[in-house]
Amino acid sequence: MYEFDRGTALIHMSDAQKLFRLESAVNGVRLKLADMFAAPSLGRELAANLGTGYFVGDWTQRNANFFRAIKTERTVMFIILALIVAVAAFNIVSTLVMVVTDKQADIAILRTLGASQGSIMLIFMVQGTLIGLVGMVMGLAGGLGLALNVETLVPWLEHTFNVTFLPADVYYISELPSDVHAADVIRVAILSFTLSVLATIYPAWRASRTQPVEALRYE
Repeated sequence: MYEFDRGTALIHMSDAQKLFRLESAVNGVRLKLADMFAAPSLGRELAANLGTGYFVGDWTQRNANFFRAIKTERTVMFIILALIVAVAAFNIVSTLVMVVTDKQADIAILRTLGASQGSIMLIFMVQGTLIGLVGMVMGLAGGLGLALNVETLVPWLEHTFNVTFLPADVYYISELPSDVHAADVIRVAILSFTLSVLATIYPAWRASRTQPVEALRYE
């Protein structure tokens, strides 16, 4: 990290003792845990056992604002992603509405042959769901492919086009890491599929309300 690299210096303990005029060369102990998320509970336990005169802190306290900002960014990004999926779902609505309008005569013929309103509605719901399912699978495949290779792709783009996407003196990090979480992928997939199904309801309902006499009047 740029901030740490720019502001961290390592010197001998005896030199640090002289520089800061300390009675002891050691004035603190840092612990590295196998489970980083156990730091808050261990910190509280140490603070209770050591008593007064000691300061106990962990990485969540020192970087609290940073992690709160990341949490906010995750929430905002999920909302933005949901809006993008909603726009795609609206495209499914418009596509099915145009199909319903174009197939009025065919729908009327099916109705006269005995097809019920429910079966007509189911036909268009299945069609819209398949469109959403194919789009979701393609989107997941492209997104996962990009996420799993972004650490290789970004340096290649920077080298090819002679640009720097994350200048170290501006951002906290100079490289773009990628960590795919299965839970996040599943949430996005469920959201996309749910919106795709919901988007089919109105066009399918409109198709089921087609009146054969009105649709075939000018045929």
